[in-house]
Amino acid sequence: MDTLTKENVVMTKQRRQFGTWSSPLSPVMMPSALRLNDVAWDSDSETLVWCENRDGRGVLMAQTGTDAPRELTPSDQSVKGRIFYGGGEFCVGNGEIIFAGNNGRLYLQNIDSGIPRPITPAFGNASSPVFSPENRFVLFVHTYEDQDCLAIVDKLGRAYPQKMSQGADFYMQPVWHPNGEYIAYIAWNHPNMAWDGTELHLARIGISEVGLPFIKEEMVIAGDTKTAIFAPQFSPDGRYVSYISDESGWGNIYAYDLSAKRHIQITHGVFEHARPAWLQGIKTYGWSSDSKTIFLLRAKDGVTGLYAHEVGHGTEKYIGALRHYTHLEQLAVAPTGNLAMIASSSQIPPRVISYAGKGFEQIHRRASSEAIHPDDLSKAEHISWMGQNGQLVYGVYYPPTENFIGDGAPPLVVIVHGGPTSQKALSYDDEAQFFATRGYAVLYPNHRGSTGYGRDYCQALRGAWGVYDVEDSASGALALVERGLADPTRLIIMGGSAGGFTALQSLVTKPNFYRAGVVRYGVANQFMLAMDTHKFESRYNDSLLGALPQASAVYRERSPLFHAHHIKDAIILFQGSDDRVVPQNQSDTLVNVLRMNRIPHEYVVYEGEGHGFRNPENVKDYYERILRFLNQMVLYV
Repeated sequence: MDTLTKENVVMTKQRRQFGTWSSPLSPVMMPSALRLNDVAWDSDSETLVWCENRDGRGVLMAQTGTDAPRELTPSDQSVKGRIFYGGGEFCVGNGEIIFAGNNGRLYLQNIDSGIPRPITPAFGNASSPVFSPENRFVLFVHTYEDQDCLAIVDKLGRAYPQKMSQGADFYMQPVWHPNGEYIAYIAWNHPNMAWDGTELHLARIGISEVGLPFIKEEMVIAGDTKTAIFAPQFSPDGRYVSYISDESGWGNIYAYDLSAKRHIQITHGVFEHARPAWLQGIKTYGWSSDSKTIFLLRAKDGVTGLYAHEVGHGTEKYIGALRHYTHLEQLAVAPTGNLAMIASSSQIPPRVISYAGKGFEQIHRRASSEAIHPDDLSKAEHISWMGQNGQLVYGVYYPPTENFIGDGAPPLVVIVHGGPTSQKALSYDDEAQFFATRGYAVLYPNHRGSTGYGRDYCQALRGAWGVYDVEDSASGALALVERGLADPTRLIIMGGSAGGFTALQSLVTKPNFYRAGVVRYGVANQFMLAMDTHKFESRYNDSLLGALPQASAVYRERSPLFHAHHIKDAIILFQGSDDRVVPQNQSDTLVNVLRMNRIPHEYVVYEGEGHGFRNPENVKDYYERILRFLNQMVLYV
């Protein structure tokens, strides 16, 4: 029998028009995957706890050894941090969990049995709880009526919570010294964002007359308005407080020797250990129990790898046993040295895994059934191209899958990430796969202003939002066209929130470059955004566009609403009625202009949805409408 060669296999594939291929990812499947938020070890090093999101409800799960995973939180309870964009949902220690409920309260729960017990009153919101070393107290971040603080409560909630530190606009990532003598935390003020400039505070602790810890004295040991500090941790032996700083231009790890009062740079290189703090509770490294090793997640060119750094010797080892994953997050180190994290690749949906060394990996939870074989999904690659003014720009490219054959070059969907200070990494992306498995090419441009490529690249968007992101998206599309990987007559621009703004601004400033636009809760009016968004981003535009009223001309120039008459290309817009970040009035006013100018458009408002769609029926409808829209406006014209 003749051997079936690759050439013969290609000949057996069906020829179909790009964009019309039958896909294993139907709209019904799109809302079915879990979201895995965080993972942590209990003190016994045997019990792993993680938080997952099911249709908008946060659920805590636990697994001890090889026992079956068990659900901890009652069905009427939702675990959710509600400061910034969430995160920092829980902490665990000595068989107990403290978690944030979606009603703003902190709860105490025993891992083995029992129901959650509230330990804080029902006002404001709380996140990032952390047990004191002896498990008597809980330190946490709290916000009420836009006033943030660092607070403390006894574990059983017998006393009213007390403020530990106040006066800064924002707080995050509080940690305890092993003997309880110190705490450390990050604080910063408007107009900075967390990746612009923050301070690392080190505070000595005393005990008040009512028995609660208080700050006796404190000092700022690292950071300022132009240096971003991230993720403090105390070494288990109590000698150091480690942290990540971008003072070198890249997010490297440093340590402050508490007795010698000096700083030591631990890592050196053009890579990133920090991530933009849109969320509380982000974890990218952790100490071994003997304080000799730091395990770190290192990001470079879209790939995040796991490393072990020997602190005393300065030597490092890449842990290649996990190389089949190209994206790792939320690293947790057990006292025994076992590691846990959330892992994925462009062809592997997220999983909660643990790693015990010597190649032993255990999968504790899968975000999806993984019923689709990896070979039936698109394998993404990190790419770069020469953009405007000779600036090198980066992105992630998903080619159409290889299950069918199309004629010519495929249509291209340019999906702009949010933020705009974010990054598209080589992680699993069901939206990209939704298009790539149907015969579309997909490009995620990591335009100037994205994180992951050093401080200078991130800061490049200052004053240039709506310019560099627009130009870099277009130059990325042209780069793929020049390589024969995209059809220049069938380019689509797509994005949500800040990415939706870039999509709208692209349609305004580059009419007829794209065939169509797909926009979710996009920023249409920069003035309205400055006046009507949440506290976390209320001064974000000061750096992206300039401070008002001095920069009012720039705000008008970069508001698609005032220039919507230049839009010539078909557009479909989606909006949640309860969106607090980009309220519905942004989309409503834009649609009125589109209607008056008779621009082909479709407008969909999902009742009860916020900044992101959670209801399965709405998510299904969202993708069905996009397919119909693209079939009508892009494929069959």
